[in-house]
Amino acid sequence: MKKLIVFISGRGSNMKRIIEETQNGILKGLAEVVLVFSDKPDAPGLDIARQMGIETETLSSKGLKRKEYDEEVSKIIEKYPFDFLILAGYMRILSPEFVRKYPKKIINIHPADTRRHQGLDAYKWAFENRLPETKITVHYVDEGMDTGEIIAQKTVDLRGCKTLEEVEQCGLVEEHKLYSKIIKKLCYN
Repeated sequence: MKKLIVFISGRGSNMKRIIEETQNGILKGLAEVVLVFSDKPDAPGLDIARQMGIETETLSSKGLKRKEYDEEVSKIIEKYPFDFLILAGYMRILSPEFVRKYPKKIINIHPADTRRHQGLDAYKWAFENRLPETKITVHYVDEGMDTGEIIAQKTVDLRGCKTLEEVEQCGLVEEHKLYSKIIKKLCYN
């Protein structure tokens, strides 16, 4: 069974879905979440993880440079043997040293085609550009921002979405489905 550590910064909707899938869904018997980590001690997703029986750890980044912070994070996560680090709304950019330490073990989901848009506000970008569709991308994390090798993509139909909130909701529905499916595939590799 593959061991997953999930990194979050906020509400943890993707994290919650992944935990549900490991406990009662397509990941049951294939993967387990051994830790949810957050850079935000008050992230709502931490409470959700605890309620679901998952251990949590947190470390505030205040006063630490990226490399120093990631060194401290490494010390925390090394206590939990793991196969994959799953970024699920983790809003910090990882240091090159951290990424190099875990090659092909850090997975991210990005709410756009990473060849067209990297970084923040991908749904806003799609909405403001009136795109008829966007793509959700699951990729390995490398030293760039959303530049890692693409593992899978899923097209999201945005026609009919009249507000940014509707675009985000359409995208999240697909994110929640896709991420667990791809983690399942990775469990077999």
